[in-house]
Amino acid sequence: MTNTNPPTDPYRFVANISRSGLTIYDDIEVGDPNLWVPTPELEALLDAELRGASLSGLALRTRSKVVKEHVCKALGYPVPPSFRKTQPRFPGQRFDTYAQKANNLQVWNEELSPTRRYVIIRVDAEDTIARVKVVTGDSLAELDTTGTLTQKYQARCIPGEEASELIASEDTALLRRFVSDNFSPAGGVTPVLHPANGQLLPIAAVYDRLRMLLGEGFDDTGIDQERNRGAALHRLVCQALGYDGFQDDGRFPDVRHQLLEVKLQTSPTIDLGLVTPSSTEPLDVPQINGNVIRHCDVRYAVFYANTDGTRVELTHLFVSTGEAFFTRFPQFQGKVLNKKLQIPLPADFFDG
Repeated sequence: MTNTNPPTDPYRFVANISRSGLTIYDDIEVGDPNLWVPTPELEALLDAELRGASLSGLALRTRSKVVKEHVCKALGYPVPPSFRKTQPRFPGQRFDTYAQKANNLQVWNEELSPTRRYVIIRVDAEDTIARVKVVTGDSLAELDTTGTLTQKYQARCIPGEEASELIASEDTALLRRFVSDNFSPAGGVTPVLHPANGQLLPIAAVYDRLRMLLGEGFDDTGIDQERNRGAALHRLVCQALGYDGFQDDGRFPDVRHQLLEVKLQTSPTIDLGLVTPSSTEPLDVPQINGNVIRHCDVRYAVFYANTDGTRVELTHLFVSTGEAFFTRFPQFQGKVLNKKLQIPLPADFFDG
């Protein structure tokens, strides 16, 4: 039987956490269907519950404590008598909180963790919480333009004679239990829903649909508008997979419903962020039939393209599991930098 997607009402997590008696320091397995709050739901909850709260007249240290108290109440946790200096500050849900008046995010005394969540709270000129965004460390790393971050993982893509290559003919042993050749994502199913049993196309079917895009193209908005290029490609990918519409919330993986990350290459160097495709770390999605989904279970569609500065044309396609990724794309090694990190947030970071 095909399972439906997990419920997305974030308040069910609040009720479950409140009934559980857990504290913010009690560990929860990533993807626990009742207690782990996935990032999209975490953002929706905290934004709804914290927006409008006043921090006026509070000293910085007191403001930080009051923000954490608001977060505890919003999620159904009891407020502790004092907050421990743990890393992260909310270890049960694996996130840190940052209240920001300026667009210069400062992370002190540690590097970004690729799988940690960062709750970034916009405080306006009247010292009122105006917006809450939640991102993973890997997503936050993409915003760094200062060169102060740990060098991100990279790999090299050199196209061969074949225009398309299916690098892994099957999904990982874990994921292939949940795929279905007969599933169609039409009928109101969106690309940003959580993956579910019976709603994942096999990797070979993903490959067959996406290779039909070779020779297609879109307007080139320029290398400084990489986000727009990516959105144009994601739109084509969603259409090819059979979705009625296009959605992209900027989170990993790009097509969450299919556990599919999409890469556009106009040069050989593939930027992979702070986590490798082959990582066995848990992925921030609800468990499927009690199984924790890992980064290595994600499928990758790497499109190579040519551009004349006006139009981007898709010339090659590579499809792989994260597990098999480095069997085709050699990995570069990076250096570790240990210093205070200053990340300038884009002007539109809190929009949407």
